[in-house]
Amino acid sequence: MSKHWFWFLTTAACVVWYSTITIYVAIKGGADIKHMLARLDATRIREQEEERRG
Repeated sequence: MSKHWFWFLTTAACVVWYSTITIYVAIKGGADIKHMLARLDATRIREQEEERRG
């Protein structure tokens, strides 16, 4: 490994970067999906109330 230290460090940096981005996107995406589902549920409830009224 002493001959290939550059490639080892480059690979390690890429793996760390990819893992960080993957985790970040998963967390943000999960929050976005949760928000979207809440909005859809609110819309469904509002439409059901409008149907009952009119």
